[in-house]
Amino acid sequence: MSERSIIPPPNGENRVLLHSCCAPCTGEIMEALLASGIDYTVFFYNPNIHPRDEYEIRKEENKRFAEKYQVPFVDADYDSDNWFARTKGMEFEPERGIRCTACFDMRLERSALYAHENGFKVFTSSLGISRWKNFQQVNDCGIRAAESYPDLMYWTYNWRKKGGSQRMIDIAKNERFYQQGYCGCVHSLRETNRWRKKNGRELIKIGVEYYEYSETGDFKS
Repeated sequence: MSERSIIPPPNGENRVLLHSCCAPCTGEIMEALLASGIDYTVFFYNPNIHPRDEYEIRKEENKRFAEKYQVPFVDADYDSDNWFARTKGMEFEPERGIRCTACFDMRLERSALYAHENGFKVFTSSLGISRWKNFQQVNDCGIRAAESYPDLMYWTYNWRKKGGSQRMIDIAKNERFYQQGYCGCVHSLRETNRWRKKNGRELIKIGVEYYEYSETGDFKS
């Protein structure tokens, strides 16, 4: 269990809705919240993930970890058709560009709605802990989503700090989480496989690789 201390949620609140993108990114945040005595619920809403098999694996990994610590887990709808409609015309935009903004907006707007309808005053997301994401871009989307509800605030805490990034990797290895080789959407899968092919690496195989320790304790992919 993580022992790192985190600042309390804003406005003295102790109940938080945590939007989760996946188990590897969320594991450290979940442990830190538990260690800090913060009451929270995991909200899994990621219609961007493609294909459906990949979505189910990522969801079940996160659900398994939540059940380990008896943390409430909300399995939201996989409305991928809406995601494709929302990002239409952005298929070849670069990572961290306008497509990612639209994607974050959609996921955090749905999280904000759930928080509002279920009495949460604060919500946050695991999206910002990944070094592959633009932290400010994620926070801007979260703040924008919260603005629709006067009683709701997006918690912009930087989960990467105080060893959070390294602890995230350690938990992923110890729990042997599914190792995602791309962001999640069909466009990131396309571009990742294009890069792998160009650099002589195998294309991504769904549901094959997991984080783990080797006999020497070194990381193996």
